[in-house]
Amino acid sequence: MKSLVEKPVLDDLDRRLIAALQCDGRLATERAARVLGLNTRVVQRRLAALLGNGTVRVIAVPPRGNGTTAMLLRIKVLRGKLDTITAALAARPDIPFIDMSAGGDEITAVLLADGRRSSLVFRQLPATKAITSVSAQTVLHVYADATDWRLDTLTEAERTELTPPPPNGAPVELDALDRDLADALREDARVTATALAAATGHPESTVRRRLGALLRDRALVTQVVLDPHALGLNVDANLYLQIAPAHLEAAGRALAAHPAVHGVIALTGPANLSAAVWLRDLEDLHRFITHDLAPLPVTGIDTVLVGSAVKRAGQPPGGN
Repeated sequence: MKSLVEKPVLDDLDRRLIAALQCDGRLATERAARVLGLNTRVVQRRLAALLGNGTVRVIAVPPRGNGTTAMLLRIKVLRGKLDTITAALAARPDIPFIDMSAGGDEITAVLLADGRRSSLVFRQLPATKAITSVSAQTVLHVYADATDWRLDTLTEAERTELTPPPPNGAPVELDALDRDLADALREDARVTATALAAATGHPESTVRRRLGALLRDRALVTQVVLDPHALGLNVDANLYLQIAPAHLEAAGRALAAHPAVHGVIALTGPANLSAAVWLRDLEDLHRFITHDLAPLPVTGIDTVLVGSAVKRAGQPPGGN
């Protein structure tokens, strides 16, 4: 949740352009202007400002579903020791996601495991004196992640026209050239084909062809990264829900479609569904819990406010 100090909030035009980039991270200025009914020069200027000053970044990430086992860790820590434990976890390449609770006593982290018994979970963390408890739940299914989150500022027709069609073939195996391109796009997915050719040493025509195939087949996925405070979303929260098994699928899909939700996963354990939300303020969070969740068969809920998003895709350690 961080500080509730007022920050400049992006206007409706910037929000629409960000929503367009969420549909297609390499969207051309001319196409954005045509679909959104805007002046091309205005779009070019606004996008240049958003991308140039770091307000918005577009990164390339591999698609989910590559067979990697993930575990959601909830680590209770003695007050005053949170920064030390968090820094040690953030240095691990097998932990891509870390949140620090606003209460200062809990770390939420995602651990990528290889299916074997994790020494981190079963030996290292429990043996650390500053840690009072560790809960490890296996991720069974991802209903939505950060690559799926969309601002609710476009019409359905605009979103449909801007979104590339889904792949119609089998998952693509990346070769050496593909991996070079993926590495070059990891921090900036809008790098031009000319710059990619220069950076990777491959012919520009080959780069254009392979890049088009990677994006078309969704062997690479673009993701828009920005500070939610710039959208006026000052509350970041993780909700751990208990859902009757017969209704888990429907609840997961319903939450994945909600514009406030930027992640939904099914888990082992009593809290079998977790949702991450961005909202304007605490009153909005209360309304989300009491009204938006009301139609769902929720039998229990644990709400944790995020004090700092320490490690997430596309952002430097330390959060936003």
